[in-house]
Amino acid sequence: MSSDPSLNRSPLAILEHHQTPLLPLAAAAAAGPGCISAPSPSSSVLSREYRKGNWTVQETLILITAKRLDDDRRSRGGATTSSDDPSTAPRSAEQRWKWVENYCWKQGCLRSQNQCNDKWDNLLRDYKKVRDYESRTAATAAASPTSYWSLERHERKERNLPTNLAFEVYEALTDVLSRRATLRAGGGAAAAPHPRALPLPPPPPPRPPPPAQASVSGEMTPEGSSETEGCGGGGEGSPSPLPGGKRRRGLGSSVVRGAAELARALIACEERKERRHRDLMELEERRLRMEENRTEMNRQAFAGLIAAVNGLSAAVHSLVPDHRGSHGR
Repeated sequence: MSSDPSLNRSPLAILEHHQTPLLPLAAAAAAGPGCISAPSPSSSVLSREYRKGNWTVQETLILITAKRLDDDRRSRGGATTSSDDPSTAPRSAEQRWKWVENYCWKQGCLRSQNQCNDKWDNLLRDYKKVRDYESRTAATAAASPTSYWSLERHERKERNLPTNLAFEVYEALTDVLSRRATLRAGGGAAAAPHPRALPLPPPPPPRPPPPAQASVSGEMTPEGSSETEGCGGGGEGSPSPLPGGKRRRGLGSSVVRGAAELARALIACEERKERRHRDLMELEERRLRMEENRTEMNRQAFAGLIAAVNGLSAAVHSLVPDHRGSHGR
């Protein structure tokens, strides 16, 4: 990993460093999505000359910031109705990308909404490739694999990885996607309807003491007995939902199990690759041995043929003087 101090700076700090006149807008973005006013219609009506060519790192960070603010606006729009706050009302995808274009235009990124959309899709594709590669690298740390950030350009190309993804862009995308996942989880919990509290019925009459078998089963499953008592005490009302802490613990355990299963799958895949490589090497060695045997057989055959020809030639030469002597007599 490079020790360049610029890699440790946040994307917002990089924007503030490279674009000094836009400090009020950056401060407003840090204060919250509600502080960024919607672009005026006159700014979108005017004809714009969009910039072509490759995206710079600064333009990419501006686009990522715009998407983060757009996600914040959408989450606020889901929590309030359009009558309460028209600026946060749900909008179509085209309107959202137009908002992203206007924001980027204000920050000096002269790109169209189609360019922003295409660039965002490419960024997500490259980010997923690098994230999956880094996950595999972390899972197989014993084999001393090379991190993406330590690879040269040609090495990244050989591994079918993006060749020009900057580290600050990767960190900014990680922040945006993690915030998006958090907002979705929070929005789903907020949108879930709360069960209406029902009036409690009068307490039931005292029950007779349970038999011994029931007491043993109750001792074996204390959680089940407590849940049964809770349902009986509530009458026909539905049981209360789990507390937030238990939900979070359950979610954390699910994430841990998923990560463990992913690591096992990656290890099994690597083992299968290694086994397949060994099989290929054995086949190659067997083929080489067969080629050597065939070459040796051909050599011996040629040697035998040469010996036979030499013997035949010697016999012919021995017969020639005898034939001449018989004619002379």
